Amino acid sequence: MIKRFLIAIVLLGLIAGGLVGFNMFRDKAIQDFFANMPAQAVTVSTVTVEPASWTPVIDAIGTVSASRGVDLTVETTGIVKELNIATNQRVEEGEVLVRLDDAVQQADLTATRAQAALDKQALERALELRERGVGSAVTLQAAEAAAAASAAQVEKLEAVLQQKQLRAPFPGKLGIPRVDEGQYLTPGVAVVTLQDIDTMRADFTVPEQRLSQLSVGQKVRLTADGDDTAFAGEITGIDPKVDPSSRLVSVRAAIDNPEGRLTPGQFVRINVEMPQENDVIALPQTALVTSLYGDYVYAARPKEGEGEGDDKTLEARQVFVGVGRRSGRNVEIVSGLSAGDVVVTAGQNRLSNGTPLTIDNTLDPATGLKREAAAQ
Repeated sequence: MIKRFLIAIVLLGLIAGGLVGFNMFRDKAIQDFFANMPAQAVTVSTVTVEPASWTPVIDAIGTVSASRGVDLTVETTGIVKELNIATNQRVEEGEVLVRLDDAVQQADLTATRAQAALDKQALERALELRERGVGSAVTLQAAEAAAAASAAQVEKLEAVLQQKQLRAPFPGKLGIPRVDEGQYLTPGVAVVTLQDIDTMRADFTVPEQRLSQLSVGQKVRLTADGDDTAFAGEITGIDPKVDPSSRLVSVRAAIDNPEGRLTPGQFVRINVEMPQENDVIALPQTALVTSLYGDYVYAARPKEGEGEGDDKTLEARQVFVGVGRRSGRNVEIVSGLSAGDVVVTAGQNRLSNGTPLTIDNTLDPATGLKREAAAQ
């Protein structure tokens, strides 16, 4: 009995030792496999660092408005008799938009003109009699006064009739009419908005530290959300004082808007162009990675220990850089890189030091287009 028990214990020990040994062998084999397994190359886009011309800008946000824009209203009370306006209609200066009921004023003007004509004839007779020596100076003076008064009354009634007409003060585009024919109007009631949008003005602010870099006539570029078109303009005015609460300076620029793509009240992004600089190292902003330890890029460099042949293996190397100004899609690099360095611009999220690289520059990561198409 004891012999059988000892045999069972020995067999159990052999089985347990075999299982433990097998597990140790398996773990060691897996470890050796992964330790010796070559790392998979990561496909990235790159750009070669080259000093180039740089046009620094001052970034700002602002609002555009029409160079001339008003909400039109009438000068006197009355009922709308004619309504000559339509939504988005273009009008010229002096064009009649609304005519109020002026029947009474027209009748008064007709009567006054008749009286003025009669007084003019009386004046002509008085002058003729005076020249013959049979008329008195008093009669002539009375005729002159009556003719002048009648002419002044005609001018007054003509001015009253002008008040019954709403005319365009300048050329532009009308908005949505807010009145209808037959409606009784009073001064102050907005009839329609008129905006001259051929030339817009953009109002924006910049920090007071930038005030010395601004000047009237300086070129600006403007873009609106949802529209990649860049609109050109120039600064037309700079506020001579700094807002003490915000420490900002108000600036106004005139923007050409020939196609009417900008709308008054629209939010826009503005770049004030500074003088061009040469031999500046700049990279696409997609190449820059920001972390708690600083800004860095991944440079594509030959694997350590290999030669410099054409078939050399490239690997990623983390390089911390000093960042300067930003302009559009580019950022200035002030330290850490030199001309000729190859920097990764897309695919950094899968990289670490020593990761093998495969370079594919057929696509521009900034636009998603082929580089040939983006260049065109």
